[in-house]
Amino acid sequence: MKTFIRLFAYLQPIAKPALLFIFCSLCAAVFGVINLTLFIPLLDVLFDKVDITKIPVKPVFSFSVAFIKENFNYYMLTTFSQYGKVGPLYFVASIVTLSVILSNVFRYITTCLLEFLKMRLVLRLRKEVFEKTTNLHLGYFSTQRKGDIISRIMGDIFNIESTIMSSFRAVFKDSVTLVISFVVLYNISPELSLFSLIFIPISGGFVAVLIGKLRKHSNLGQDSLGKLNSILDEMLGGLRIVKGFNATDYINKKFSDENTFYANTIKRIAYRRELSSPFSEVMGVMIITGIVVYGGLLILQGESNLTAAQFFGFVAMFSQITQPIKEITSSFGQTQISLVSAERVFKLIDTKPLITSPKNAQKIVEFQKEIAFNEVFFQYNEGEDVLKGISFKIPKGKTVALVGTSGGGKSTIADLLPRFYDPTKGNITIDNIDLKDCDIESLRAQLGIVTQEPVLFNDTIFNNIAFGISATQEQVIAAAKIANMHEFIMEKPDGYQTNIGDRGTMLSGGQRQRVSIARAILRNPPILILDEATSALDNKVEKLVQQALDNLMKDRTSLVIAHRLTTIQNADEIIVLQRGEIVERGTHNELMINQDGIYARLYRSHEEI
Repeated sequence: MKTFIRLFAYLQPIAKPALLFIFCSLCAAVFGVINLTLFIPLLDVLFDKVDITKIPVKPVFSFSVAFIKENFNYYMLTTFSQYGKVGPLYFVASIVTLSVILSNVFRYITTCLLEFLKMRLVLRLRKEVFEKTTNLHLGYFSTQRKGDIISRIMGDIFNIESTIMSSFRAVFKDSVTLVISFVVLYNISPELSLFSLIFIPISGGFVAVLIGKLRKHSNLGQDSLGKLNSILDEMLGGLRIVKGFNATDYINKKFSDENTFYANTIKRIAYRRELSSPFSEVMGVMIITGIVVYGGLLILQGESNLTAAQFFGFVAMFSQITQPIKEITSSFGQTQISLVSAERVFKLIDTKPLITSPKNAQKIVEFQKEIAFNEVFFQYNEGEDVLKGISFKIPKGKTVALVGTSGGGKSTIADLLPRFYDPTKGNITIDNIDLKDCDIESLRAQLGIVTQEPVLFNDTIFNNIAFGISATQEQVIAAAKIANMHEFIMEKPDGYQTNIGDRGTMLSGGQRQRVSIARAILRNPPILILDEATSALDNKVEKLVQQALDNLMKDRTSLVIAHRLTTIQNADEIIVLQRGEIVERGTHNELMINQDGIYARLYRSHEEI
């Protein structure tokens, strides 16, 4: 119930349409009930069960069911006195026709309003979950399947979108129709109305069991869908490896097994969900049969004052309310799927990002002095320390290079500076301000980042270079020229407006890297983080790009992770990392003095690290 109420909270900014929906649902229910109720007095007239000698008296207005009934009888008797039995026939037929028209008009309006409310609810929900996801810390995504996150944003919200209509209709329209119908039925015959209630415990027990089964299988189904999305994402992202290692049979089997499990789970959900419809149909017939038998016995034994018109009118009306009962019962199954999906979505929304700006965070307007790592320790997910007591400084305008074998902690240090992660122990400061006390956006505005694996988007070259900022054509072209990529861009059919495909697959590895470099150049940041920025370039192109980067790095503060040691000989300080610790540090010349040192050996062997 809490989840359902929370879903409805997304309608608060549009309270007026929601209230109009409730009003129209009420009107549709009222006019729907009137249609059959009117036939009872008509039958009484046709079969001479009305005292026609009674002079019709117009009733005094009051807010009550009795006033409506008396007012109707007044006009019906008036037409009877003027036109005979034909008068009430035409009168009731006209009222029924008008009632049917109004009922369907209000029903149509409620359907349109329901679609509007559903669209707005899903729009707000999807927007919020996407924004919450983008604000989560990187560590969250290292412990979660990407496919499961996609499943929550797309699949679960689609479930809510497709099932929320039945929930709204059951809560407002069908339940209102049921209540109004029961009030009218109770006014006709309290005995038969109370008799029909004995079937409620049976229906309630069945629905309770059905709900439990549906929730269980809905959870399994959505988890399985997340796994399917993950397999699909991995296959598309690693298609070269899949084909290169002849692993298509393996990946096909993996997908097929999960797909079969998902299909079987969805089948079980469908079987149980669809069971509610025939069950409610059978229960409806049983109740009507019971009412006919019980009411018939009361009439035959003289224990009831029901007229024939009232009795058959009661049975006819009750047969009609089996439809909203059926809709409500069926909606329970749909609602459970919706609620399970909503719970999964809200779990993602409620996840608190570990990396946030504190209250009264200090904004970094301009980088002035230095960056300092002070006895920094770090570990992923409470594992072993990846960094162990790392301390060094990067004065403004200087370049510090990190080298070492794979797994030494170089990229981790690069991730700590933009606060993708926070140190487990120790701290990092910028101009003597702890990064944890800084406004994150202002911190990252000082940084330009080029990673080993260029991250590009399915968009134009222009938009990939200008990503995240507003830039003119001239500025983008200038950045591209510095990155030595203007010529190959102009060779494309659409130039800078050429779409580069998913993750930049329409470009070569070197071209993708240069787009990433041009993006950093365009930002013109005071601090650069170059994580093996030239690793995807051949020797010829690397020299051109390295020259451009050298020009860009002049008078800037740079943290460089070296792929080839020949590219960082001019760094102001080279820090050699091994197993998360600093084992050597100094300039290129200083480190080369010790020919048995780690750096010297790596440099002589030309080992790419």
